[in-house]
Amino acid sequence: MNTPLADRLRPESLDDIVGQKELLAPGRPLRRIIESGNIPNLIFYGPSGVGKTTLATYIARITNRSFKKLNGTTASTADIKEIVSSLNTFEGLNGVLLYLDEIQYLNKKQQQTLLEFIENGSITLIASTTENPYFYIYNAILSRSTVFEFRPVEPEEILKAVDRAIRILSEEKGREIIFSDEAKAHICSSCGGDVRKSLNAVELCVIAGEGEEVITVDEALAKSLTQRSGARYDRDGDSHYDVISAYQKSMRGSDVDAALFYLARLVESGDLISACRRLVVCACEDVGLAYPQIIPIVKSCVDIAMQVGFPEARIPLADAVIMVCLAPKSNSGVNAISAAQEDVRAGLGQVVPRQLQNVHFDGEERAEKGQHYLYPHSYPNHWIPQQYLPDDIADHTYYECGDNKTEQAYKAYWDRIKGH
Repeated sequence: MNTPLADRLRPESLDDIVGQKELLAPGRPLRRIIESGNIPNLIFYGPSGVGKTTLATYIARITNRSFKKLNGTTASTADIKEIVSSLNTFEGLNGVLLYLDEIQYLNKKQQQTLLEFIENGSITLIASTTENPYFYIYNAILSRSTVFEFRPVEPEEILKAVDRAIRILSEEKGREIIFSDEAKAHICSSCGGDVRKSLNAVELCVIAGEGEEVITVDEALAKSLTQRSGARYDRDGDSHYDVISAYQKSMRGSDVDAALFYLARLVESGDLISACRRLVVCACEDVGLAYPQIIPIVKSCVDIAMQVGFPEARIPLADAVIMVCLAPKSNSGVNAISAAQEDVRAGLGQVVPRQLQNVHFDGEERAEKGQHYLYPHSYPNHWIPQQYLPDDIADHTYYECGDNKTEQAYKAYWDRIKGH
């Protein structure tokens, strides 16, 4: 049978859908909308295999509108225009319900083609996406739709789908299929909250057990067929950004164990570039002036990692991550440059003070001759009072000293020299 197992298990009711109870439990808003039969434009956002297509297909079954389905990875403008043209036929008399999977792959012009018909109600759009819709979907469509976020399914919910899949496969094959409790538990916990992935694992296990009168699947077989499925990670998707965000935030928060876990996620996915880049950024942004020596140390660890590659690269990276976590923290540097950038963006400080300009001669029109720059090294302690900021921002302060001992030592030195 060529139809995927996940498609053969499409639910007959909302209660058959596993997971997403915060959306579909009795009394929840999305369930009440669906049960009303008055379906608005909907956008389902979340990782793959968590029920977006399943729910959209169910909604299509219970509506009296003509159902059309497109996939953003293959749909063309001609496909969209064909659906629009059907609105003028008997088939589109009650309007069209369009399920657009992976809408993020449609360009802006293709999405705009639908806009007029979504707005007048001729087309009811149900779109699904694995990417953040606020980044990838045209704003005019977003404003006419309601976004619902789907989350990875918990193992106990996936178990319901696994048991149902085993029962269906047993009926299809006309023989007994037995999965050990350990095998089912492993499949449910190692699929990263992806129901489709768990069902694929069940089907693979059954195929591997073919030839026996009773198909028996133990934990060892389940592990051999699902061993790499637990890491939900896509270098171009939201999961990628979630992991690297958690990685840097864990280092910033000085949680060694969490930072090492997210580093392990990056290592297992083979994403050396992200692991190195965020590590260097964190050393500069979050440790910074509290322990400035860490920056060349981390850079050295990153250089080693890039030179040796995986699997050995994990060792210098782990060393550097631990050092960044345990180092004192200061964000005074990034705060200072951010504050200075705000003034630049506001158009302030356009005229550089005369004494700092690269002046080689004075024209006849200038009354005051000479640059009058004071060379600091010609004065005691290599410092002399002098205006460096432009006149309109001469009193602005960008850098605020951190409370760590390194910056406090700098401050004490300059307070003494400048007589503060």
